[in-house]
Amino acid sequence: MGDMTVSSHDSRMHRRVIDTLYTDAMILADEARSYFDEGGRDDRDALEPMVRVAFSCESLKVTTRLMHVIAWLLTQRAVDAGEMELREALDPARQLGDAPPSEGVALSALPPAARRLIDASCDLHRRVARLEAAQGTAPVGMSSPVHSLQRRLALAF
Repeated sequence: MGDMTVSSHDSRMHRRVIDTLYTDAMILADEARSYFDEGGRDDRDALEPMVRVAFSCESLKVTTRLMHVIAWLLTQRAVDAGEMELREALDPARQLGDAPPSEGVALSALPPAARRLIDASCDLHRRVARLEAAQGTAPVGMSSPVHSLQRRLALAF
């Protein structure tokens, strides 16, 4: 009975972490869209041509990072809600995906608001990558030997 309580508690904690990260990702995505599509237009227009290209590239990198993060978090939420099979969630296509690196030299020439969004997207991606790595290939709340065996069986068929 005690193990079930720990597993249930861990599952609830995991859900809260996923929900918090999801909220953070959606807020950051909205801030990034607002800045890179509208609010940062004056910042972008004031840049030298090559820095303007870097600004556009970094905007795409932020979007890519956030899309990877949000997709992974949605997968985790679907598994938690029983809406997705374990086998589907463990598919390599549903893994987080690599974050495109940002160039330090290029970043230094960008406006502070752009750098803040870039740094925040990198930080969020790192946090989610650590969570994914900590989970390994084991789904949430399935750390017992029985659940491990069930996972391996699910993958085998």
